[in-house]
Amino acid sequence: MATVTLPTGEAIIGAAVPRIDGPLKTTGVARYAVDHDLPGLVYGVPVTSTIGKGRIQSLDASRAEKMPGVLLVYHHGNMDAAYKGPGFADGEITSWGQYVALVVAETLEQAKAAAAAVRVEYDVEAPNVKTELWKDYSGAWKSAWKRGDPDAALKTAPVVIDEMYVTPPETHNPMEMHALVAAWDGDHVTLYDSSQGVVGHKNTLANWLGIPKENVRVISRFIGSGFGSKLFAWPHSGLTAMAAKKLNRPVKVSMDRRLMFANVGHRPRTQQRIQLGATQDGKLLAVRHDFLNHTSIADDVVERCGEQTPFLYSCANLETSSGLAKRNIGRPCPMRGPGAVPGIFALESAMDELAWKLKMDPVELRVKNDAKMDEGTNLPFSSRYLKECIETGAKKIGWSRWKPEVGSIRRDGKIVGLGMAVASWSSSRERCNAAVEMTANGRIAIKCATQDIGTGTYTIFAQVVSEKTGVPLEKIDVYLGDTSLPDGPTSGGSRATSALLPAALYAVNNAVEKLLAVASQTDGSPFHGMDAGSLMVANGRVHAKESQTAHLAGVSFVKNSPPPGGVPFAEILRMANMEGVSGAGSTVPSSQTAKDKGFSQHSFGAQFAEVEWEPEIARLRVSKIVSVYDVGRIINRKAALNQMQGATVMGVGMSLMEETIYDHRSAQPINGSFADYLVPTCADLPEIDVTFLDLPDPIVNEYGARGIGEIGLAGIAPAVTSAVHHATGVRMRQVPIRIEDLMQSSIA
Repeated sequence: MATVTLPTGEAIIGAAVPRIDGPLKTTGVARYAVDHDLPGLVYGVPVTSTIGKGRIQSLDASRAEKMPGVLLVYHHGNMDAAYKGPGFADGEITSWGQYVALVVAETLEQAKAAAAAVRVEYDVEAPNVKTELWKDYSGAWKSAWKRGDPDAALKTAPVVIDEMYVTPPETHNPMEMHALVAAWDGDHVTLYDSSQGVVGHKNTLANWLGIPKENVRVISRFIGSGFGSKLFAWPHSGLTAMAAKKLNRPVKVSMDRRLMFANVGHRPRTQQRIQLGATQDGKLLAVRHDFLNHTSIADDVVERCGEQTPFLYSCANLETSSGLAKRNIGRPCPMRGPGAVPGIFALESAMDELAWKLKMDPVELRVKNDAKMDEGTNLPFSSRYLKECIETGAKKIGWSRWKPEVGSIRRDGKIVGLGMAVASWSSSRERCNAAVEMTANGRIAIKCATQDIGTGTYTIFAQVVSEKTGVPLEKIDVYLGDTSLPDGPTSGGSRATSALLPAALYAVNNAVEKLLAVASQTDGSPFHGMDAGSLMVANGRVHAKESQTAHLAGVSFVKNSPPPGGVPFAEILRMANMEGVSGAGSTVPSSQTAKDKGFSQHSFGAQFAEVEWEPEIARLRVSKIVSVYDVGRIINRKAALNQMQGATVMGVGMSLMEETIYDHRSAQPINGSFADYLVPTCADLPEIDVTFLDLPDPIVNEYGARGIGEIGLAGIAPAVTSAVHHATGVRMRQVPIRIEDLMQSSIA
């Protein structure tokens, strides 16, 4: 088997670096939440409501309590008064799958059997899971953004689009289901949980349990993805912790796939009315974006569909507003690209309709209305290369084939359609702390209480250390996913990378600075008595700097480079009889610096789709997706490509397959399993072509790098539906696309 030699030093930034945690996962060494088997471990199985609306009439746990191995049937009647978090239903049921009880037993099988023996009687009412949100809506509308007078501009606009667009509920369905093990030691509790934000999780649990934050430790070293569903603590975490406390034994609880559809969030259904007004030559005069999303009875969760609308295009008259439609469904939560994914589907679908109405090239329409500044905040963009994304993508997909005629492209007996959309996502930066230790055994450790949800965070930390020290990755230890480490950000909203890079950089520079001071002050060191500023670390060794004259773009400057040789940093530490030197670094949130507040910070992208339609057999296939992204500097080309490829797969699923369907009788998700909830398989996938402009953002951080997780999904569905219209003539304003919808096509 061929070995891959990876670069060190500066060359490692931007390289295609395999994930350093990959071997741990492929060999089964990595331990996920459910893999922690502690001494005395017992098992919990939830009992959940089987109705979507009503009241609990009675709960009889007597039979279950007498069954073999049963230790506790925990419910509202015997719950600790000190618990302040979301608990068991105390009477009213507002959604299917609400927690009614938690059965804890010596074995998982015993807990399952006893949970099935708990008898709950209900006064049942008809739940409201209506999919139509708009027609009977009588609730409040909340204006989020407004400039000019869009209503007046729409009345006088020569060309108007006024349509409704619908996206369905979608369920996250990460491969690793939610699970945790809770264990107490006196008044301290440790939670081995599957979390996208261990620090936030710790703070929430401390509040729920009524104990100091320092008494809670959350460990989540490996996560099998989350897509947003693991950003927050859910009720099962608090209830499991309380059960463990009551029994004074570790308790393990793991969601099954069906409960994943009810109790740990979903992307809510949206209905969005888009009104566009334009001149005959395609200049936008007005944009109005009004949207509703469903939410649970007890919560007001807004899916911010209008968040990208104010700055995506230049338009003097614009307003976005939102409303909430209550339904007997579990609490929604962020899902990859929250707000932007459904919102851009609606806006970009409307832009495509406008282009066709104007008989104008959809690419030309986007370029014509490209914004030079953020007209929502009146701030300049930190960087914006959307036009370059559009132009590059158009060339790669072969957009010159596009004509404003349905069914105009034929290939191998199939009708080919082309479509495109643009996308954006925020690149704001959160607080992050990191610690680095250079040790006398020649290894370097970097620590941070963020987490790696499968996106490559472990590797990016190691790349920064290797860049600044020249130490190879195999000698760098990265510790994440543990709240005993310095506080780090959540892994969501594409905000982790932009936050962790500066913290890691400052921490390793701080450690190197201390090391060089040791080298200059230690008797016996070849650098004793030298100015520490004249020293440097490269290739894992301490060197005296050598100044060289370099030339770049016609300008000469002095560049410090290491001469051959040098002394290994571990040897310097041993000379000083030191075990190691440590450094710390912190990232300041972008919301707290004057420099950042002066810019609108976003990533941009353009996505192009090609579809094939065979009307004789009613077969639709997405044959190619081309995506081009302005996401700042790329730190790890392999991980970045993986992210965007995965996002493309999700986009195909959103376009053609994914929808959570609720039974109108019980409010239970009808397709709440991997057998019935359709997602793309390898056979469904198109050719995927991803391009990064790789242009650093000079404001976001020292590396010019932004997070990339969300934007890859945002424009796929509208690009696909636009391509479908080009091929079939059927305008899809709702996803997923169904074959029965396409049977309306008259194109043969």
